[in-house]
Amino acid sequence: MDDSRFAFIESIDRSLRSLTSPDTWWQGGVIIAAAAVAWLAARAARRELAGRILDGTDVSARVVDILAHRILPPATFGLLCLFGGSLLGRLGLPDAAATAAGVLALALAGIRLFVDAVKRLLQPGPLLIASEHVITWFVWIVVALYLLGWTGVVTEALDGISIPVGRTRFSLLDMTKAVLTMLVFLAVAGYLGSVATRGIMSASDVSIGVRVGVAKVVRLFLILISALLALQTVGIDLAALTVFGGALGIGLGFGLQRIAANFVSGFILIGDRSIRQNDVITIGDRFGVVKELRARYIVVRDRDGVDTLIPNEHLISTEVVNWSYASRAIRLKLPVQISYEDQPREALALLVEAAKRHPRVQKSPPPVSRVMSFGDSGIDLELRFWIEDPEDGINNVRSDLYLEIWDLFAAAGITIPYPQRDLHLRGQWPGAAPERLPPASGVESVPR
Repeated sequence: MDDSRFAFIESIDRSLRSLTSPDTWWQGGVIIAAAAVAWLAARAARRELAGRILDGTDVSARVVDILAHRILPPATFGLLCLFGGSLLGRLGLPDAAATAAGVLALALAGIRLFVDAVKRLLQPGPLLIASEHVITWFVWIVVALYLLGWTGVVTEALDGISIPVGRTRFSLLDMTKAVLTMLVFLAVAGYLGSVATRGIMSASDVSIGVRVGVAKVVRLFLILISALLALQTVGIDLAALTVFGGALGIGLGFGLQRIAANFVSGFILIGDRSIRQNDVITIGDRFGVVKELRARYIVVRDRDGVDTLIPNEHLISTEVVNWSYASRAIRLKLPVQISYEDQPREALALLVEAAKRHPRVQKSPPPVSRVMSFGDSGIDLELRFWIEDPEDGINNVRSDLYLEIWDLFAAAGITIPYPQRDLHLRGQWPGAAPERLPPASGVESVPR
C-alpha cells in the first residue's frame, strides 16, 4: 500500500485511540449539546410556523418544511459546534472533531438550500423530485470526503477493484464515473425535455394529440442523444453497443415485451387520435376523464378524484367507450313508470318539462319523452335528453331529473306504481274445511 493509504489507516487508528482520552469527551459533550439545542430550536420553529399558517399568515407549508425540517437543524447544529470548538481551542483543549462536525453540518444545510433553489428554478420532472434526497446526500458525502482529505484514498480504493473487459480494464471507479456522467446528462436532457414540452403544449392552434406526440418524440430523442454523449464522454466505444443491442433484443423478446408493447401502443394511440387528452372514456368499470397521455400509460381521473393508471396496451386490446370521440354531446335515457289509472299524455308532458328546467340539458336537440310499453305493473315511459359535459358527471343529472319528476308527478297526482299482482281463486282452496249449510228445523246438517 502507498503512503496515502497508510495515512488514512493511521488517522482512523488515531481517532479510535483518542476516544479514550478525557480531552475528546469535551468535544463529545459539545457535539451532543449542540444536537440537543438544534433539535429544540427546530421543534420550536415548527410550532411557530405552523401557528402562523393556522392564523392565516402568508407562510406556505413548503417554507415550513424547508426551514424547520431541512435547513434549520443542520445549520443550528453546525454553528453551535463551531462556537463550542472555538471555546475548546481557547481553553487549550482539542477541537478538531467539534470543528469538523460543524463544517460538515453547515455543508449539509448549504447543499439542501442549493438543491431546493435549483428545483424551484428549473422545475424538474417527477423523477428528479423523487431523487432529491439521494442527490443531496450523495453530494454531501463527496463534500465530506473532500473536507476530511479522504478523496484520494477512496478514489484509489475504488480504482483497485476492477475486472478485465476484453483488452481494457474496467474498475469500480470507472463505473462510478460512468453512472454519474449518465445521470448528469439525463438530468440535463430531462430539463430540456420539460422546457420543450411546455413550449409545444402551449401551441393552442395545434391539436392536443399532435402536441403530445411531438413532445414524446422530442423527449425520447433528447434522452437517446444524452445517453450516447455520456457513453462517449466516459470513453466507452460505441461499437461495443452492438452486443448490448443484441442483449436488448433478447430482453424484449422475453422479459421486456410488455414494456415495449405499452410504449409502441402509446404512439399508436397518439397517431390515430382515438383517445386524446380531456376525453371522457369508460373502460371496464372505470369512468373518467383522460388527464395525461404518458409513454407507458394514460391517467384517467374519475368523479371521486382518484387517478387510475391504465397501460396503453390495455387500451389497444380492450373495448373502450369514448363518450367524446366525435362530439362531446351524448344522449341519456331515464326510464319512468306510471300507473294505469293516470293519463300518459300528461305524464309525457311533465317529463319534458322536468328536463327543460335542468341547466345542463341541451335545448337543441330538445328533450323528448316516449311510451315504451305496457308493463305488468304500469305504463313504461322514457325521457331522452342531451348533455355536452359528461366529464362533469352523468349520475348527478339523472338524480336531479328524477327528483324534479317526483315533484311534478306529486303535484299533478300521478302515481308511480310498485310491483303488484291480482289473485283470483277458482274452486275450493286446497286443504280448506268443507263449508256446511245451515241446518233446517229437524234436519241434521250435512257437508255441502
